[in-house]
Amino acid sequence: MTYTAQEQRVRQTDREKFVELARKRVSKAMKDIQLIGNLSNRSNYDYTEEDVAKIMKALSDEVSACRKKFDVAMKKQTKPTFELE
Repeated sequence: MTYTAQEQRVRQTDREKFVELARKRVSKAMKDIQLIGNLSNRSNYDYTEEDVAKIMKALSDEVSACRKKFDVAMKKQTKPTFELE
């Protein structure tokens, strides 16, 4: 597929915006996960295994939902093909 100069500039701008936002958001998410990990300090906090399981499930579910969004978006970009042998 060939893009015009204008389309290439728009796509580059979209890419730059994606990279900038991804860097910021993933860095923030990683920092927040580290802060959640700090809750494991038993000298400062009281929690149960059930609490930990709920936290881990919530995080895992959200990562799975995020992954699914990317998978769906990537599938939309590929055109379905059909072949007969």
